[in-house]
Amino acid sequence: MMTRLKKWGKRLRNLLIFIVLLVLFLEWWLNISPPKIKDTSAWELQRTEQAPDFYTIHNNWLRKNEYGLWEAYVEGKPFERGAILGNLAQELIVQQELYFVRQIKVLIPSDAFLYLLRYMVGFFNRNLDEFIPLEYQQEIYGETHFCSDEFNSIGSNYERILNYHAAHDIGHALKDYAVVGCTSFSTWEENSTDSNLIIGRNFDFYVGDDFAKDKIILFINPEEGYKLATITWGGFLGVVSGMNEKGLTVTLNAAKSGLPTSAKTPISIVARQILQYAKNIDEAFEIAQQYETFVSESLMIGSAEDGYTAIIEKSIDKIALYRSDSMSIICSNHYQSDSFQTDIDNQTNIQSSASNYRQIRTRNLLNEINEVDYLDAAKILRDKQGHQGKDIGFGNEKALNQLLGHHSVIFMPEKRLMWVSTAPYNLGEFVAYDLNQVFGLKEVPSRSLGIDSLLIPEDPFAASPEFQDYVAFRLLKKELTLLTANGTAYSEHDLTKAERIIELNPDYYHAYELAGNFYHSKELYSKAIAVYKEALTKEIATKTERTAIEEKLSIAKKANQKH
Repeated sequence: MMTRLKKWGKRLRNLLIFIVLLVLFLEWWLNISPPKIKDTSAWELQRTEQAPDFYTIHNNWLRKNEYGLWEAYVEGKPFERGAILGNLAQELIVQQELYFVRQIKVLIPSDAFLYLLRYMVGFFNRNLDEFIPLEYQQEIYGETHFCSDEFNSIGSNYERILNYHAAHDIGHALKDYAVVGCTSFSTWEENSTDSNLIIGRNFDFYVGDDFAKDKIILFINPEEGYKLATITWGGFLGVVSGMNEKGLTVTLNAAKSGLPTSAKTPISIVARQILQYAKNIDEAFEIAQQYETFVSESLMIGSAEDGYTAIIEKSIDKIALYRSDSMSIICSNHYQSDSFQTDIDNQTNIQSSASNYRQIRTRNLLNEINEVDYLDAAKILRDKQGHQGKDIGFGNEKALNQLLGHHSVIFMPEKRLMWVSTAPYNLGEFVAYDLNQVFGLKEVPSRSLGIDSLLIPEDPFAASPEFQDYVAFRLLKKELTLLTANGTAYSEHDLTKAERIIELNPDYYHAYELAGNFYHSKELYSKAIAVYKEALTKEIATKTERTAIEEKLSIAKKANQKH
């Protein structure tokens, strides 16, 4: 017996040694080394606090304006830009990563699986740096000096922030872009006031409410390339929405994608390269052709030089340039060029998702306006209704404003004007910026750069009882979901919550689905059947969701018969 125990003890010891060696090997193999920087003295620069929420380093600065937007300006070489921005915005970078990791833990509550996920992502992205231009590696590395050490168990500061630049890509592939249902549009010539090219976009990338709190309007004056402005957040140096000094704009819209099989260039880095080095649509397309990307994406390119907007449609293995045959163009989450007409993924996407519905709604809204100006653009971006003005519930993915987006932005490229939305949910004021003015500054400005005369007022909906009901709905949704997962026990008060969630958002199918889920979990099958049936009469966002509710209804009916 003792001999057998010794053998098992030896085997166990050898297994533990093997596991330790394997972990050490993975730590070494999956490690991404930062670029070599000869002079890191930019890390030692001291920021000056000019006032609360207002910091400067030489000619670089960061300040929070009266509308809650952070405005920042950086200049110089890549590493210096990153180091200075990291120093100026260090609290925002630390806080943003905390929000991001917190949301990941909401989605993946298991610590063991999170630990495994670290190695899965590490293996997948082990050579990510090879697909990112050296300039942006240096810029990102400069910024990472000011990240928190709290998450070193996930990876080094450089590894984490580099991987976060691919989070948009991986997230919309894994989630079938359920968190990135963006809508963009553009009009020009006779369809726009004074024939000005105008572009509007909603960036509906959702990683929790906290993640969208601290938006940064970042103005970059690089050593090489064009000056540019981008709407971003702490720690993110890619581009999802932006305009450069030549009046070229870039906005990203996710498309139907398969699961990536290996590391490629994050789409936000491709967009950054375009914004920094292209002055027209042909140059933008030429840059986009040079990169292989993780996932399928549309890059809507507005150009003051060309006087119109086009869409670069890029999949994992194919790329096309789509130009409209009219004086307007719309981009949601599917492809429109001839190159993708027979693509099965794209056709399935058009038929089963909310993308085509939003595109039709946008077209109808544009057709109602003779000449679109920036106020009209804001009204379209804030639209919360369905076709023919139908009430489809607040938060519905079929709406242009899904009341969860990170930001909305409006561009007038020929005038170098841009408007950026403020909270809540893009309903607050749109603050206007003149890039000619910003990049013409010779010293740190003494006040916010927003142009008061061009401010777009807050949407009246933000002050309405209906909006307060929607806020209450979102809070109650979390509570009811927890109650649903908490066994069969319930109280009379719990029942009122299930009734209340429908009262708060009566046109939204998901409110009925949430109530049905609660009733089913408490074995109140007849109640569940009734609300599931009602949900099916509402405007449901996707075919997948309709099928899921139909299946729940069928299960509830069978359970009710047995019960």
